[in-house]
Amino acid sequence: MRRKERYKRLLSITLATVIIVMETLIYAYTWFTNYDGMLPKNFFYKGHIVLIALYALLIVFFSNVYSAYKVGYLRIMDVMYSQFLSIICVNFVTWIQLCLLGYRIMPYVPILKMTIMDGAAIILWTLFAHWFYNKIYSARQLLLIYGDRSPKHLIHKLVSRSDKYAIHSSVHVREGEERIKELITQHEAVIVCDIDSEIRNTIVKYCFGKSIRCYIMPKLSDIIIMGSDSIHLFDTPLQLSRNFGLTPEERFAKRILDILVSLVILIVCSPLMLIFATLIKLYDGGPVFYKQERLTQDGNIFMIYKFRSMRVDSEKEGARLAMKNDKRVTPIGNVLRKLHLDELPQILNILKGDMSIVGPRPERKEIADKYAKEIPEFPFRLKVKAGLTGYAQVYGKYNTTPYDKLKLDLYYIQNYSFFLDIKLILLTVKILFQKENTEGVESWQTTASKTEVTKDTDKTSV
Repeated sequence: MRRKERYKRLLSITLATVIIVMETLIYAYTWFTNYDGMLPKNFFYKGHIVLIALYALLIVFFSNVYSAYKVGYLRIMDVMYSQFLSIICVNFVTWIQLCLLGYRIMPYVPILKMTIMDGAAIILWTLFAHWFYNKIYSARQLLLIYGDRSPKHLIHKLVSRSDKYAIHSSVHVREGEERIKELITQHEAVIVCDIDSEIRNTIVKYCFGKSIRCYIMPKLSDIIIMGSDSIHLFDTPLQLSRNFGLTPEERFAKRILDILVSLVILIVCSPLMLIFATLIKLYDGGPVFYKQERLTQDGNIFMIYKFRSMRVDSEKEGARLAMKNDKRVTPIGNVLRKLHLDELPQILNILKGDMSIVGPRPERKEIADKYAKEIPEFPFRLKVKAGLTGYAQVYGKYNTTPYDKLKLDLYYIQNYSFFLDIKLILLTVKILFQKENTEGVESWQTTASKTEVTKDTDKTSV
């Protein structure tokens, strides 16, 4: 198995090259048979090569943004979806490029036909790539090492990807270092849950010494350290964690991006927003917008705007997150929530400066206070402005636990860059049509916490 691991990256690159070549050849055929003679100036030999090479580079860019080459890492439908989304973006940008080169609106039918051919190639490639990959690499046999904190939520997630991970054995840290090391050598990989740092570090170093793959659930302090800067002024390495959020120049660049992107969205989506506003008003005569106090940077409170997706009296029993199959959601609101379109009015909050395009999800103060009692570090995520989208929104779900959500938000804050914002904005398009990202909490929950106390039983639900 370890010998095969050496060639896994080579296999991924080879498979990616195959689909890039297939899509590029389809574009070359479309270019030469449809668009070459339509441009005011004829392209010479080098011009054809540059145009086709640019198309290939666009494929690589969008495919990497949407993780379209991660065969064996993502589910087969996720890879196919990412591939489709990538090629649609590439072909749209290419059509705009052709219009600019031709100084007019170029025919779009050849691009549509090209996209259909790309789709057929993607389906065939994805099916073959997954079959070939799984034939060589079976599910990895894992040893789960856990402590006093229950690992069942992690186990549930791993079981959902039985094609990639198989928990062969599990061991509690109380069984001792020698027993754990004995079991480690009997497995292909180890997954270390959130356990005491001293024990965890011993396990990680042992796995490193034995060249055994080790998956680690990071603690909050780990994520803070991951985003720190390396200092080499002495012969002793130092890590510097600045801990004050974004720098002034980063805030300025982020604000410029917020204004530009929000204005574009507002202009493009204005007709759609008008239609939604009319439908909401006609449905029950209630208010179109839902206004509510939320938290943003430094714990400041602002009034958030959303399209109303629930009944007018939805919170007569107090504040709570949306549940699975929530009966408070109206038919129009159900569509809006599934596509995240109920959040479009937050563009006004961004233009006002209360929010950013990218940042932690704006929580209600009463819900955030509940989370803070369970997780004192929860306010750490308020070092930046709340966001319309964000790292936790893209990589997590609506019902992701507060602790995991905090980890994702901290990772964003500690690793912020202008280009990370661009990537998250592009990735937001991908999650719009993924149902699991809008999945509500369970009926016994009022927040996303898995340990809150229910009124009926007065027992902790884990």
